[in-house]
Amino acid sequence: MADRLRPSSEEASREHAGGTGQSSTDARESFVLSRIEHWDAAARRMLCRRGWGGYYHQRLQEVYSHLAPRGGRVLELGCGQGDLLAALRPSLGVGIDFSKEMLQQAAARHPDLRFVCADAQEWTPRNAFDTVILSDLANDAWDVQALLERARQSCGPQTRLLINTYSRLWELPLSLAQRMGLATSNLPQNWLAPEDVENLLGLAGFEVVRRWVEIFCPLPVPLLGRLMNRYLVKVWPFSLFALTHLFVARRKPQTRPEGAPPSVSVVVPVRNEEGNIPSIFDGVPQMGAGTELVFVEGGSTDRTFEAIEAAQAAHPEYRCVLLRQRGQGKGDAVREGFGRATGEVLMILDGDLTVPPEDLPRFYEALVRGIGEFVNGVRLVYPMEDQAMRFANLVANKCFSLAFSWLLGQDVKDTLCGTKVLWRRDYEKLAANRADFGDFDPFGDFDLLFGAAKLNLKIVDIPIRYRERTYGTTNIQRWRHGWMLLKMVLFASRKIKFV
Repeated sequence: MADRLRPSSEEASREHAGGTGQSSTDARESFVLSRIEHWDAAARRMLCRRGWGGYYHQRLQEVYSHLAPRGGRVLELGCGQGDLLAALRPSLGVGIDFSKEMLQQAAARHPDLRFVCADAQEWTPRNAFDTVILSDLANDAWDVQALLERARQSCGPQTRLLINTYSRLWELPLSLAQRMGLATSNLPQNWLAPEDVENLLGLAGFEVVRRWVEIFCPLPVPLLGRLMNRYLVKVWPFSLFALTHLFVARRKPQTRPEGAPPSVSVVVPVRNEEGNIPSIFDGVPQMGAGTELVFVEGGSTDRTFEAIEAAQAAHPEYRCVLLRQRGQGKGDAVREGFGRATGEVLMILDGDLTVPPEDLPRFYEALVRGIGEFVNGVRLVYPMEDQAMRFANLVANKCFSLAFSWLLGQDVKDTLCGTKVLWRRDYEKLAANRADFGDFDPFGDFDLLFGAAKLNLKIVDIPIRYRERTYGTTNIQRWRHGWMLLKMVLFASRKIKFV
């Protein structure tokens, strides 16, 4: 045990802890040993009785089950008895804890999982995981930054780090509950405000994707407890008194990935856009390893299909796919186009050309450089041309952007801009889980945004200059589609926000 807990040479070289008479090495070892003894004793008590903390942990399991995709490779640092890890139903589940008593119980309760007795700050991982969890561990760690740096070694570019810490506003009620034997007692804890956690994540090489609060009532109060924990805690001013802060983070991206550039597919849904087709071929640039144009023609009454055929013959430099849409609506066209596209990067370009195709390389660069994993166009930053968007549409778009930023936990300034870009691998995951939100989005924008949020993808906005349509008329019906959008927001709130 002493060898396992021996600090690194870097830690051993730090200055002695002032006024304690101990070196920092000795102080850390004493700290860790005291916590091993504490949690071993706690594990033995748990065999005899359970406090009300079981309800708190049950709620955490519900939240984490929503965040981590089922069947993934999951690592939990500070796993205790392994119940949270087991609740995620991983294909490979590995739990790390320095309490032998806890791990003995974990192995008996969950024989299909793997448990390793080690200090999470010292354990050396061998592989990257899809999800890495630190639940209620940062408050109890000797060196949070070093712990996060160690966790980073288990993270690949697509790994999500999930952390929850508790609010010190609950210090007094938790102390009372512990004295009454209703909650597991703790040794002195770190005082971590949400801003502290974000700062430490940044120092350790992580970027916060989103953060929010959970659990207003940690006690099993019938009906009322569920109401408070699922709904009220997400709404101000109740959110100020939440017990738990949750964070989703990812590794900070590299400046530029190594290897060959990816191929690109630009899906263009078109209906009655005959006059815009030549400009699409002239304006869409070659990106990455090459650009493929995928046109999905949706039952036009003009000669749009024939115009694409003519432009296709005139531009042999493009790999071009032309499809007749089988279903209806832009969302269906986008899904059909993505299904036939061959590129590693998937883009959407509206056939009305109100978003300049010359701006697409900006989206490509943001995605490939890792700045974002879902790149969303924004029309509401730069001044628009006079007839580009009606005033009522502008107001509605701004209102929906506020609603979705609150709903998704990330800033989304424009939900209905047609230009959206993501990796094929992420789209395939999104499509596999589409049943979570249903298949009723006629536009396709919300289907993608909801799916990106469910996968905890980093969403970034890119401002573009929104132009006036030069050919044809809009297919948007403001009032009918506006009501449909509102219903989608309410539906998604139950699937994303109030879980």
